[in-house]
Amino acid sequence: MKTRPADRETAAAGSAAGPVLVDARDSAAVLRGGGLRRLLPLALVLGMLLLVMLSLTAGSAPVSWREAAAALAGSWAGDAGRADSNSMVNVIVLDLRLPRVLLALLVGAALALVGGLLQSTTRNDLADPFLFGLSSGASTGAVAVITLTGDWLGAWTLPAATFAGASVAAGAVLLLVRRAGGHGPAQTVLAGLAVSFLFGALTHGLVFAGDQRAAHAVVFWSLGGLGLARWDNLWLAVLGLLVPAVFVWRSHRALDALLAGDDTAYSLGIAPERLRTRAFLVAAVATACCVALAGVIGFVGLMVPHLARRLTGPLHAAFLPVAAVLGGALLLASDLVARTLLGSQELPVGIVTAGIGAVFVMALLRRSAHA
Repeated sequence: MKTRPADRETAAAGSAAGPVLVDARDSAAVLRGGGLRRLLPLALVLGMLLLVMLSLTAGSAPVSWREAAAALAGSWAGDAGRADSNSMVNVIVLDLRLPRVLLALLVGAALALVGGLLQSTTRNDLADPFLFGLSSGASTGAVAVITLTGDWLGAWTLPAATFAGASVAAGAVLLLVRRAGGHGPAQTVLAGLAVSFLFGALTHGLVFAGDQRAAHAVVFWSLGGLGLARWDNLWLAVLGLLVPAVFVWRSHRALDALLAGDDTAYSLGIAPERLRTRAFLVAAVATACCVALAGVIGFVGLMVPHLARRLTGPLHAAFLPVAAVLGGALLLASDLVARTLLGSQELPVGIVTAGIGAVFVMALLRRSAHA
């Protein structure tokens, strides 16, 4: 009869160490942890479905769950909008809310992956796109075209501007690290902070000196929002998620080796500085795609990787996919709160995530103080 890997490991440990007395509480904790991990995929799927249905039905124009399900079923069957009585429901569910739901899931997942990559490659628990200037660079590019040039490339203007800003910020960070004579995590964090402050100052200067009629739009956009969600621009969010997802799929073993330190990674044939550079460029592309569509949304990339590691452990093949799912769920839930908290007025989703992030950081500080 074949034995499972866990049974073989248990038998080997018992034969090597002899009879061992195990605390009943420790055994119960292990069993609970294994049971929770087995139930994790089901819990994530059910929770995501619940959030999606809540987001499709809640809002300034309430839609019943039956009407939302009928609109989705009609769309998949190819007869959406056939009944005039349901045409308004179809517009609300299929043309307004469903693209917004998908954008929230894609952007949240991409930001969570980027945060997990940056935290692993720099071994800094507070790393996220804002700490390294990527979001600030993308924001500067977007604000420049909003206040100065306008839509000179049509629909491609904002994506091109955010990509250019994030690329310049990433290049500046890498250049500063190289000029500082090192590729370690500490140098990367300090360079990222310097670039973040620099591009933040440039953004405020552009808002002050540019077209004041666009200042309100810039402020609302800089706080983050999903109001630009449309079927024709979701491809950019898909790109922002696919780039880090493919990188993680191809490099997860190298990222695991980096967790043990640079010396261990070198001994395994991995160049840590090259891996950090590639991860940083991937993060820049993904951040630019997210900022172009959703503005500046903070703390998703900071919080979610911590939660995912507690559920799955530190290995990237397990924790980063879970982080992507949790990131999408967090941003979708935050957008639901932003749309419904003030009734007919929509709150920028970045305010909601910032409030949640502040509570999370305080809890993290309290936990580290008691560790």
